[in-house]
Amino acid sequence: MKQGDLVIRRSYGGDIIFKIQDIMQNQAILRGVDYRLLADAPLFDLIKAPLDPYQYTINTTRPSWMESMRRARENQTEAPQAYGAVGTAGNPTPVYFEMPGKVLHLDGDPMYLRKCMNLYGELRVPAEGYYVPEPQMADAMYRLLPQVKPDIVVVTGHDGILKHRRNGDVTHLSNYKNSYHFVNAVKIARQYEKNKDTLTVIAGACQSHFEAIMQAGANYASSPARVLIHALDPLCVAVKVAYTPIRDTVNIVDVIGLTHSGLEGLGGVESRGSYRRGVPTMQKMTPKEAP
Repeated sequence: MKQGDLVIRRSYGGDIIFKIQDIMQNQAILRGVDYRLLADAPLFDLIKAPLDPYQYTINTTRPSWMESMRRARENQTEAPQAYGAVGTAGNPTPVYFEMPGKVLHLDGDPMYLRKCMNLYGELRVPAEGYYVPEPQMADAMYRLLPQVKPDIVVVTGHDGILKHRRNGDVTHLSNYKNSYHFVNAVKIARQYEKNKDTLTVIAGACQSHFEAIMQAGANYASSPARVLIHALDPLCVAVKVAYTPIRDTVNIVDVIGLTHSGLEGLGGVESRGSYRRGVPTMQKMTPKEAP
């Protein structure tokens, strides 16, 4: 076994495919491939995975909610009169431009960051993504928020409840691998913008401390039932917020129902969308700097 190998665990019946992040003596640090889970296991418990899930999952399969998001976007395009758009004197067709909410996506997994950025691009959601190890997320948030000026922030990566936690208590942040770092990043975001309708914050990963992340100021967080969440679940919520008009609130049950993990894996509070429409259509040109 070596760093970068894809493995499963004998003791768990090979239920989850991991990538070996690091090896310390006879212990491996593991990152989930399909799930945002950070774990460790002795080397003797590991078996090499029978296939390359990155090649299969990331390149060929598509999340089930993609078609729903695409249809929702097409419905907005087909019904511009609902937004009060107007046409020109000789053309009754409304002329407008769209401004979905802009996303700042911080991810502790570089493979899934690339997948997320591809999906943002496919759905035409403006987004900037950065690979940031979880312990550095608060610092990165402090530096990037004034630079990017997003409408939506996604802070995700890998997490998990510690196997050898104190007294088996799941209420303490110290018993989670990265929830503490997600909480600190959310606090920085709320210091930057207190209004939950101006800046939507989506945070957490597998088995994260849902209550602590929400109390820190997140709009949406994982994981209420301490379950595993799919790697693309935070992106699903971000895209829904980006395409919900600013005058509407996001239907929490509907958007979380689109995710792989459902209400056991993600929860949140009522929040407004970030989608805007304007007139007339803007020319595609880059403004020049003043001399």
